[in-house]
Amino acid sequence: MKLYLVMALRKPDFPADVIGPHKDWLINLKIEGQLHMAGGFSDGSGGAYVLKNLDSLKQARALVATDPLALRDASELTVHEWVTP
Repeated sequence: MKLYLVMALRKPDFPADVIGPHKDWLINLKIEGQLHMAGGFSDGSGGAYVLKNLDSLKQARALVATDPLALRDASELTVHEWVTP
C-alpha cells in the first residue's frame, strides 16, 4: 500500500479559526477511506497526517491542496511518498 506523509508546519501568522475546518476536512477523508492517521505536534508547531488509497504523489499533492490549511495559506505543507517495510 502506498502511503503519503503530509507535514504541516504553522506559519508565524497562523489563524486559529482554520483548525475547525481542517479537522472537518480530515474527518471527511477518514470517512472516504483516504486518511490513515493524523495528529498534532505536542509543541503546537503543527502536525502531520498520512494519506492512503491514492494512486500517485501527484494525486496526493492535489488532495492536500484542498486542505483548509493550504487554502488559507496557514501552514507550510509538504507531501512525501512514504515507503514502509
